Amino acid sequence: MTFAATVLTLYPDMFPGPLGQSMAGRALGEKRWSLDTVQIRDFAEDRHKSVDDTPAGGGAGMVMRADVLARAVDHALAARPDAPLLYMSPRGAPLTQARVRTLAAGPGVSILCGRFEGIDQRLLDARPIEEISIGDYILSGGEMAALTLLDACIRLIPGVMGAAASGEDESFETGLLEYPHYTRPQEWEGRTIPEVLRSGDHARIEAWRKSQAEAITRLRRPDLWERHEGARDRSPSGAQREKKDE
Repeated sequence: MTFAATVLTLYPDMFPGPLGQSMAGRALGEKRWSLDTVQIRDFAEDRHKSVDDTPAGGGAGMVMRADVLARAVDHALAARPDAPLLYMSPRGAPLTQARVRTLAAGPGVSILCGRFEGIDQRLLDARPIEEISIGDYILSGGEMAALTLLDACIRLIPGVMGAAASGEDESFETGLLEYPHYTRPQEWEGRTIPEVLRSGDHARIEAWRKSQAEAITRLRRPDLWERHEGARDRSPSGAQREKKDE
């Protein structure tokens, strides 16, 4: 099964962009995944190919029209009814590694890229669209967010990464940030590779990496650490374990 991506955009020339290089580019050439772009403006019916209008109630900027977008979305849904339809939006649910893994294991995705101030809410109410956010910041449009989501999915497609185990210990895969990495030379600018990593003792190395991941997560992402600790403190039945008095 090939992972198939469909991107609805006003700027189809932005694709594949960086996804045409490196691992993703090689995988695209090997047909491990496919990419199709849909020009939203092709579904406008006036002679100016208008896709936006002024916001109801007044305000700055322009809003993408529901009628034009609906024709583009319906085209994508008819072509790929099995693929989830995502809208890249700063108010969407945060994209997580768990969601990426689910998407990567499926048939592919259709992604709607907004522009201007956003899209008419009626489209989101009328069609099976999932809003997804890649972070708490604003981009000029959904295209860069779509590239990010696709890159995260494509690298998990079997055969894309050189070694299947490459992704197993990465940040977020275990609920923690990743431990530090080192390579040759052994000494650089007076800094040496930690002795434990040169010991050949795999049990010690594994324990060191785990402790480093925990320490970094506690320091840099207390939100992740709290969720990780909460998961560890739950029994298989879901009941909260009683913490021992210290």
